[in-house]
Amino acid sequence: MKAKPKFTQVFSNTPAINWLSAARFFLFGSRDVWFVVGLPVFLYAELGWSFTQVGGFIALWVIGYGIVQASVPRLIHRSHHGLGPGGGTARLWAFILAVFPAAMALALQYGFDPTLVLVSGLVLFGVVFAINSAVHSYLILAYSDFDKVSMNVGFYYMANAGGRLAGTILSGLVYQIQGLTGCLWWSAGFVLAAAVLSLKLPAVEPQAGAGEQSASV
Repeated sequence: MKAKPKFTQVFSNTPAINWLSAARFFLFGSRDVWFVVGLPVFLYAELGWSFTQVGGFIALWVIGYGIVQASVPRLIHRSHHGLGPGGGTARLWAFILAVFPAAMALALQYGFDPTLVLVSGLVLFGVVFAINSAVHSYLILAYSDFDKVSMNVGFYYMANAGGRLAGTILSGLVYQIQGLTGCLWWSAGFVLAAAVLSLKLPAVEPQAGAGEQSASV
């Protein structure tokens, strides 16, 4: 670009881009609000895991998350007869995702084995979260005009980073005040916010096939 855009120009003229970016903020905040600080501290301090066990478990989760997300575009492509997902897909998977942190929080409150709850819950959460993330990454390209793809994707990932920052800060703060259960309830709330914001996302027209090359993170 010959001229640098002003900050106000970063916001897209396409409402779907702005709604998707807002949903992305809360989606990634919902993961980090319990995964970044609350979970590893709880595993170490409350369940007696070693540093190696905590680090190894989280590393395996990240690897598995990457494998699942890498396979999502092919699965979604087949399920939508080659047309790709739309706003309805993002809403559906966001509401499904909200069930898992809420269920884990309730299970911990009712005294279920915390190791079983967290390990199984984190695996299921990771699978559904990866699907949500991949759908978002498809939609940001599908909604973008070809001449504004780089700016739209940059704004989208700025929202992504903002959500992770907010989630990280809240993870430490909420854990000190409300414990891991509180972090999980905040996570469920963030996912619901992402789902509600996704209500504004439109369907993707068949000709808007730019999202076939999905940028997944």
